Amino acid sequence: MTITEFKTACETLQQEYQTKISAAQSASEVEDLRVASLGRKGALTDLLKSLKDFSIEDKKTAGPLGNALKAALTAALDEKQSFFATKELNEELNKTEIDLTLPGEPVACGHRHPLSVAQDRMTEILSQLGFEWAEGPWVEDEKHNFDLLNIPLHHPARDAQDTFFVDGKMPLVLRTHTSNVQSRYMEKHKPPLRIMAPGRVFRNDSLDATHSPVFHQIEGLYVDKNVSMADLKSDLTAFMKGLFGDKAEIRFRPSFFPFTEPSVEVDVKCVFCQGKGCNVCKGSGWIEMLGAGVVHPNVLKNCGIDPEQFSGYAFGMGVERLAMMMLNIKDIRTFYENDLRILKQF
Repeated sequence: MTITEFKTACETLQQEYQTKISAAQSASEVEDLRVASLGRKGALTDLLKSLKDFSIEDKKTAGPLGNALKAALTAALDEKQSFFATKELNEELNKTEIDLTLPGEPVACGHRHPLSVAQDRMTEILSQLGFEWAEGPWVEDEKHNFDLLNIPLHHPARDAQDTFFVDGKMPLVLRTHTSNVQSRYMEKHKPPLRIMAPGRVFRNDSLDATHSPVFHQIEGLYVDKNVSMADLKSDLTAFMKGLFGDKAEIRFRPSFFPFTEPSVEVDVKCVFCQGKGCNVCKGSGWIEMLGAGVVHPNVLKNCGIDPEQFSGYAFGMGVERLAMMMLNIKDIRTFYENDLRILKQF
């Protein structure tokens, strides 16, 4: 075969198979033509066998002709195959009553739980006041949960009615407050200290509109030289007004906690009744938000800090109670019922 004859054979082969491909009536027929033209025993393969008899100069001309023919046939076969695939898909779609051109149903996106939102706001304000984040274990030994915090064995807080005890080789409890972070932190760090300790706490308490056996607290601790009750009142007032606005009404009243002396409780005027009295504030017009006070010298001494040189204040607030006031929710149980009608509002 001469190079001229090879060129003519390529043109004839291309015209023959392009005509057959155009006339194909099914995807299987297209596949048969692919095998007949490009397969191992196909027409193009047979034609290319003649290249072995060509001179080097003729091969340089014949080789590109063969490659161009293969590319043209492949493109024609792929286009026809795609046509039948699209046709079959359209026929399948026509069998259903679903209009696939309509937009899809909107997918509901998740969002943060209102308690997380409220806690983030509280820790943000405390961070602006200079407090640093600290954490501690949920399952705690009695030393860090009670002993170091000046809560002796005979104290009512250690009674089983308030505390969940964990069975084991040594006495363990589910922490009743995040104050365990306070005792652990003071053991390992020296003043000045200014920390906040958000976290979950557990108490054997009855569930009602304002109490839960599992809830969240944020502990605050500031220890340095010459820290007084005035510093505590100033910082907590700034914190409360940061949460509820400059018009928020706050009161401090004397109280007692074994780990602080003197001690106070901080109340905010009930936002639900504006101080007139309701079931949430139990008719008092005020809701207790947190307990606080000057750190007891025994606590400092127990944790290795000299109470003659340093003093400090501590406070513990319930995240749920503050969140109820912030978000106008009257029942603490609302946070745990997973009612989407409520959660979607936040």
